[in-house]
Amino acid sequence: MWDEQAEHPVKIDENGMVHVYGHAETVEVYGDPRNYSNNIAPQFLGDTEDAGEFNSGSLLQSDPPHHTKLRKIISRAFTPRMVAGLEPRIVEITHELLGAADAEEAGGFEMVDDLTYPLPVIVIAELLGIPHSDRGLFKKWVDQMLAAAGVMAADDSTGEQSEDADTAAALRRVPEMLAYLHEHAADRRRKPRADLLSELVHAEVDGARLSDDAVVDFANELLVVGHGTTTALLGNMLLCLDAHPQEMERLRKDPARAPGVTEETLRFLSPIAGSYRLATADTELAGVRVSQGQLLTLWLGAANRDERVFEQPHVFDPDRTTNPHLGFGRGIHFCLGAPLARLEARVAVNILLDRYPTLRTDPDNPPEFLPIPDLIGTSKLPLLTG
Repeated sequence: MWDEQAEHPVKIDENGMVHVYGHAETVEVYGDPRNYSNNIAPQFLGDTEDAGEFNSGSLLQSDPPHHTKLRKIISRAFTPRMVAGLEPRIVEITHELLGAADAEEAGGFEMVDDLTYPLPVIVIAELLGIPHSDRGLFKKWVDQMLAAAGVMAADDSTGEQSEDADTAAALRRVPEMLAYLHEHAADRRRKPRADLLSELVHAEVDGARLSDDAVVDFANELLVVGHGTTTALLGNMLLCLDAHPQEMERLRKDPARAPGVTEETLRFLSPIAGSYRLATADTELAGVRVSQGQLLTLWLGAANRDERVFEQPHVFDPDRTTNPHLGFGRGIHFCLGAPLARLEARVAVNILLDRYPTLRTDPDNPPEFLPIPDLIGTSKLPLLTG
């Protein structure tokens, strides 16, 4: 399949969708926000008030100069130092979740339900300052978003579109959660606490602060994207290690190898398989004419296997000396939550291998995958520990 993609790194299908497979071509689109907009909401909502308000605090749905200003303010609150300080708590939560799984059933556990799904939700909820008693609410809301995304994927596979699926899945918003976050953001303006919501509402750059809508949009984005990506990354790491037992043993003996395994997983089995842009002008990409208003799908999984960039691209090799994968995007839209996802992945995989001398997939109960075309991740991942 890649031979054809290498010869035609950009193709337009019968519906007018522009498919970008090449690494260089994807980087070109990422680096040109003037001609390729990140704000694809109008494609789903049309020219409505909702479409305009959707990106007020969304890094994923905004372009410069708004994106530049927004990211600068958010970065003042969501710092690498804050993320690094979460490590002891991530270690504690991981052991708590695995301890509960071990107590429930000996000889194995279900990776998604028991660890990769709840861990990011708990970490992000605590980071935002959400009370422990409300964890269940966040799980319910994430469940709704994933279910809506599955509905949209089913609609897309039949060539039909559901208006409800478009707004619920493409924009991934749950009204109850937005109202809940608005209430907490307003409370933090009155009574700041030691949490990310307080940092966000009081962060200031050149006299500018985030509105409550912007704070809520970013918190929502952090939960949805941060949770989905980290959940998929953890599961994909275990799949890669299970398929390459020699790499699992090397990591088990040397936990310092975890960052290399993480980066190679992001390349080899990219959780975010597809990213989207909207052409704002008539352009040309790899010799293909792209018209204003056309939607582009950047297939990151294909770009991360581009043989023009990666030597032996179909080989899982955590020892790559250079690995310019696009698993977290590139340029001004490089994922702001990447340090948190990397930290959770490193901590969790090392605890798993230290805790279980034997860890493998169950041949009689194979993994199941999410029915979402732009997200590669497991919905079920039974593991055996004996």
